[in-house]
Amino acid sequence: MNIELTTKEFRRLLDLVYIGNWILNSTRGDDRFDDYDHVESKLFSLCRKNGMNALVERWEGADIPSQAFSDGGIHEAIMDYEDTVFFEILAEELARRDMGYVEVSSSNYDELVSRMDDYIAEFEAHGTDNLALTDE
Repeated sequence: MNIELTTKEFRRLLDLVYIGNWILNSTRGDDRFDDYDHVESKLFSLCRKNGMNALVERWEGADIPSQAFSDGGIHEAIMDYEDTVFFEILAEELARRDMGYVEVSSSNYDELVSRMDDYIAEFEAHGTDNLALTDE
């Protein structure tokens, strides 16, 4: 298979592959999906042929994203995504709790969304500063 990409498109593809592999493997410890690591390594090895040597380094016989690549802002994008997902899931879980964990239906969907929006507004204003756990 051959894919023709501009330098900019190839650079974006590296970002996408890195982010995808990060999501799949970063929490798996020794139980990584090796086939995704292999694809990432294969793509990053192409950096050398395309004038992007700073983006790749060798480690234990494999081509991996370099420190320069991972320090280049990609983790800020991942953290932004993780923060958004965290707060959206938390808002939905709190809203569902407030509603007694009833099955979501067309009759209560607007209430769920309204409660979620209220929580999201709180998180945007104060993060988790106002969250408290109580013994009830």
